[in-house]
Amino acid sequence: QKPCNKRQHHKPTREAIMKLLVTESLIASFLLVSSTEAFNSHLAVTSSTTQTTTSLQATPTDELAIQKEKLFKLLGTQPSTDNVLADPITKEPIQISAPGVLLGGDSRSRVPYTLKSASNSFKGSSDSFIDLLEPVTEEEDTTSTSSSSPLSDFLTRASPYVPVPLRGPLASLTDGEYIPMRDLFTSPAVSFAYERGWRQGFAQAGFPGPDIEAEMAMDYFAPSAAAAGGFSTSVVVDMSCATGLFTRRFASTDRYGRVLGCDYSESMLTEARRRIQEERSLSKLKTTKLDLVRLDVGQIPMQDESIDCLHAGAAMHCWPDLDAAFTEIYRVLKPGGRYFGTTFLSTYFATLSSMDGQESNMPSQQAFQYFESVDTLKALVEKGGFDSSKIQIEVLGAACAVIRAEK
Repeated sequence: QKPCNKRQHHKPTREAIMKLLVTESLIASFLLVSSTEAFNSHLAVTSSTTQTTTSLQATPTDELAIQKEKLFKLLGTQPSTDNVLADPITKEPIQISAPGVLLGGDSRSRVPYTLKSASNSFKGSSDSFIDLLEPVTEEEDTTSTSSSSPLSDFLTRASPYVPVPLRGPLASLTDGEYIPMRDLFTSPAVSFAYERGWRQGFAQAGFPGPDIEAEMAMDYFAPSAAAAGGFSTSVVVDMSCATGLFTRRFASTDRYGRVLGCDYSESMLTEARRRIQEERSLSKLKTTKLDLVRLDVGQIPMQDESIDCLHAGAAMHCWPDLDAAFTEIYRVLKPGGRYFGTTFLSTYFATLSSMDGQESNMPSQQAFQYFESVDTLKALVEKGGFDSSKIQIEVLGAACAVIRAEK
């Protein structure tokens, strides 16, 4: 049995007290409206005028339904259908239930999520991320059994900790496939280093820095976010969010209705959650709901036309299937929705690859995608579905390409 968490003995936080008061208020309202409905039902029996009966019943009944929904959502006693997330395979909406906490809530305590579509089940928790990379089987959910050998299981789990040059040979001993541009960032060492020097090195290619890049993205997103019915209802996705460098910046403005930080790498999302928990202001957001999602950009687990804005900072060159990725991005964006992405031109990576001896490797085996020119990038985005007239690309510094595209 795990030792008791000492934090449980702390005095209740202001947030906890407010949540308790809101819960009590909703329960009181629920009971009051229920009593009112019972009284009006009695009037309906004794009244001789059908019109009067209808007018007496309509408002309390509607109010009762509203109060019930609020109470159930707050207490987490029944599943609710997410208006954005979907089954990555079937694209069916997902129902999410959690005992006592909603998505986007306080991430400092662990609350497991149950996620189900009509066809599949998924897992997640409030202190880590929602895993929509692939469904969990009933056996995995209950017994954690596996059809693969113990050795294969061990090597698969150990893979992120193995030096990058040895991962290819290791993959041949397991049931998996090693894809350098995808699996490089599954390493905990890379996740640890990302905001401790790795990302700062992008400046030599012309990247202006996270603060300026975030402002550029939010300036471009402004019309789409406002058109969503107001910033407070808009949904922003930070694709390939890594350690949450931009996810935290978007969420900290507290202007968007929802911010989703998404990545393929479990270790990146774990580091992102740690940094979110360290940033106290992110636990006090009034408007923005913040969640982390594990996914594949080539098979985005989101509903059609459900996203207002999608950001991908220094990410495209790490996507194995670019055609699938941009087709999916176009699908999930609402009409008028906007994509803002940054990446490197090949002039930067050519130098790195020649130093690493990868200049003759095929795309599936190289560490990064190469984009030779602005025209190459524009053709790629256009192939995904975007209109050529709504695609703008500029180059900053030596090799930083900035892509803006509107659906």
